[in-house]
Amino acid sequence: MKPSEIREFTDKEIEERIDSEQTRLAQLKLNHAVSPLDNPAKIKEARKNIARLQTELSQRVKEASKNKVNQ
Repeated sequence: MKPSEIREFTDKEIEERIDSEQTRLAQLKLNHAVSPLDNPAKIKEARKNIARLQTELSQRVKEASKNKVNQ
């Protein structure tokens, strides 16, 4: 998932994506613990997607609070 794609999402969509990615990551980790995954890089990719989503959400909150103070 690219940052440009994430910027197009609404705040609610980002929060929903974070929840779904965290669920997916937990499932990947569980599956990997039971039997090795064909592509364990998927775990790394899921972590990075979560971080990208959380970063965009925190930037939006920071920008909103900054705009609120300036008004």
